[in-house]
Amino acid sequence: MMMTKLAVEWKNKGIQGRVDVSGGTINSLQPANGAEGGTASIDGVFNLSASSRLLLTVESDGDGQSAPAIVMLDTEANPFSFFLRDVNKQYPIYIPAYEAIVTTADDSRTYGEIEQSIRESGLLSNLQQIESEAEEGYEDAARHTRDNPGQTWLGLSRDMRIFGVGFRGIGGEERLWDWVQPRFHGMETTLPENDDQPVRYRYLLGRGIGCVDDIKRRLEEGILPILHTTITDDDILYQGTSFVSYEHSKLSRQSLRGTHYLVADGYGHGHMLTPEQEEQRTGLLPEELEQAEETVLYFRCEATNTAKVPRYAWFKNVVPNAYVMNNTTNYSFDGQEGFVSFSEDRVCTVSKLNGKPLAQEETAILIKPGESAVFEFYLPHRPISRERAKRLISQSFGERLQECRDFWHEKLSRATQIRLPEPRVEEMMKAGLLHLELVAYGLEQEGTIVPTIGVYTAIGSESSPIVQFMDSMGQAETAKRSLMFFLDKQHEDGFIQNFGGYMLETGAALWSIGEHYRYTRDEQWIAEIKPKLLKAYTYIVAWRERNLKEELRGKGYGMLEGKTADPEDPFHSFMLNGYAYIGLSRLAELLEATDPQASASIRETAEALKLDIRTQFLSSIARSPVVPLGDGSWVPTAPPWVEHRGPLSLYAESARWLTHGSFVARDSLLGPLYLALQEVIQPGDRETGFLLNFHNELMCTRNVAFSQPYYSIHPWVHLKRGEVKPFLKAYYNGFSGLADRETHSFWEHFFQASPHKTHEEGWFLMQTRWMLYMEEGILLKLLPGIPRKWLEHGKVIELSNAASYFGPISLRVESRLEQGEIVATVGTDSDRRPASVTVRLPHPKGRIPVNVSGGIYAPQEETVRIDNFTGSAQIRLQF
Repeated sequence: MMMTKLAVEWKNKGIQGRVDVSGGTINSLQPANGAEGGTASIDGVFNLSASSRLLLTVESDGDGQSAPAIVMLDTEANPFSFFLRDVNKQYPIYIPAYEAIVTTADDSRTYGEIEQSIRESGLLSNLQQIESEAEEGYEDAARHTRDNPGQTWLGLSRDMRIFGVGFRGIGGEERLWDWVQPRFHGMETTLPENDDQPVRYRYLLGRGIGCVDDIKRRLEEGILPILHTTITDDDILYQGTSFVSYEHSKLSRQSLRGTHYLVADGYGHGHMLTPEQEEQRTGLLPEELEQAEETVLYFRCEATNTAKVPRYAWFKNVVPNAYVMNNTTNYSFDGQEGFVSFSEDRVCTVSKLNGKPLAQEETAILIKPGESAVFEFYLPHRPISRERAKRLISQSFGERLQECRDFWHEKLSRATQIRLPEPRVEEMMKAGLLHLELVAYGLEQEGTIVPTIGVYTAIGSESSPIVQFMDSMGQAETAKRSLMFFLDKQHEDGFIQNFGGYMLETGAALWSIGEHYRYTRDEQWIAEIKPKLLKAYTYIVAWRERNLKEELRGKGYGMLEGKTADPEDPFHSFMLNGYAYIGLSRLAELLEATDPQASASIRETAEALKLDIRTQFLSSIARSPVVPLGDGSWVPTAPPWVEHRGPLSLYAESARWLTHGSFVARDSLLGPLYLALQEVIQPGDRETGFLLNFHNELMCTRNVAFSQPYYSIHPWVHLKRGEVKPFLKAYYNGFSGLADRETHSFWEHFFQASPHKTHEEGWFLMQTRWMLYMEEGILLKLLPGIPRKWLEHGKVIELSNAASYFGPISLRVESRLEQGEIVATVGTDSDRRPASVTVRLPHPKGRIPVNVSGGIYAPQEETVRIDNFTGSAQIRLQF
């Protein structure tokens, strides 16, 4: 047994409440100056009517590591808890928000003396440190974060027949070969010639694997799904180009067929189909898998001699499933035709050298100085007949490449046009939109689309940033078709569930539908889908009613229970319930104009749910142990669900919480910070500040979460609170460490799991969108999070018809600082224009303008506010 004597010191007198101890018992309890200071009893009740100090002795078992004792000060205004083991005279538990301190009983210092001592130390919390530093930028972030190159996915969009492309060592997947991997979306394509196992086609450019890997990759123009690769092998420069098109049809918007969404859905990992959906999909498979022509990976490599004497270039032709010894025998090579075949009429690749059929599988060719040799192969997604192969090898690589360029340019031309002063970010926005398009599958020109995420099928939660970014970029029709996936697959009882047993999709899908409505005000579509929406509402209501039990008071009363992500955690989680609330809130909003009675009823249900969530959230904060910050203060915490006490990773209760490469994943990625995004709590709330602080110091490095960082919503919260530096810290370090720095494609995890992960990319894209513009009630906030270096002299920011809740918005900002001014022009023709607009225009060196025209300038926010916005305005800052 251990006996711990401690003191709780408040700034003010008159505190009353109760002391509760779990994992220990109260041995004594009294005001510091005895009966004169107030009353206290061994059962924990106290009233410090004339004192500010409570003395407490607690008897506990063990060393405080296993089932640690937790002391709770249950006061009316600011209840809080702490680990008994954490009490230390040298580092007292100082909670400035609550004006309370916990220290050892032999510490005679007053509240004011302890507070002064801590403040005089000059320490800073992590977030305070970020605020004291210069703004983060990509270059600094890239120096400090891991470089995570990965394979590149190439395809046509809508069509699930895609290809993964990789080069030796890229992405840590394969270091021996250059390779192409046909995929049916998330699943690698299998062949009967390979015992129905996946096939990967391998080839090699250059002499082989040596002590130097000088490989550079880049998307065409930095944005198009056309991959350019440069391999430098001493004096020979191998410059490759890869893209996907059809066998013989011209690639265009009109010729694009796509894949039925149910078929593509079933090729996504984690998919869930009802028996009826499975039967429908089975009936669709034959037609979808046996189309008139295959998609084809077109590859061309030009080997150029940069030396002053002749040099050899080496090419190894495509081999299905080659290994170290290159001894695979399940194929044949035809040197007359340049064909690689599994059988007489199953050609898997056609190859050429200098425009003629490749004569032998391995080639060394002598190239004169300044001259080149050209190696090409065209690889159909699945083997084709010899007749089709002869037609394929006659295709013009150049013509096919131009078609591909035109196809993707046309897609971009229909989206919001954005010009940014940081080329990498501009490229990533445009490439990102095309990455989302690449794996959004469905039949063209209309019909349902499945907005998939990496190798997985769509999820109501993880697909939400994908769909919402499509809306932001003016792709409302694509967004609507993507949302129909969740409604078309809705269960008869109203439940929406598509992936891995996740239970949060119903609320999350309603949220995204509500966001789409805010962009489009599409009343006709809402009328069409209203029965499905009301079914979803009925399902959530029944789910909630199952939890309106007295025995669940303080344990999830009125809240939904269920799994929110991969871990099997069937609890009353805040994330799950927050999605249910915001989904119902948006549903009430979009029915308000056409069915006010239903809207009011749904709103009432939503607000009742919100109240139950908030009540139990605030209770969980009171019960959760406080933790120290870098400035010497301590801050309250919260668990991810009601059933636990404090962050899981602090092990108030013994369990195994390590998952996906991190101890803190459940707390950080699935935690209560979601309640701010989900409008259960507000970004400016005191409790939100608690969450940001303990999340940053316990669960982030460089303000980026561990493992799957884009599950953490804290960058959005920073922006909403006007905390630009912490936002930029998270923003740049997040994508510099998770995205391929050459091709902009995102991994799911830092440990290189799941390539082309569009959920992560979607949140990055939404962060960029919010950096450029955010809506807040009747206010449109422009450039709330841009780096100040974007306004250096000569730089321009331009948004043309950016989709917003207020309709299309255009903005042009030009820095003319050598002439002493920054000029911004805002315009919209929408009849839904905002009542007020703010434009944040931070001077690169933090200077305040001497004259401002066009609005009211707020120096602390570096923002100009335009009230009574008429649809157009010009702002001029003079320095």
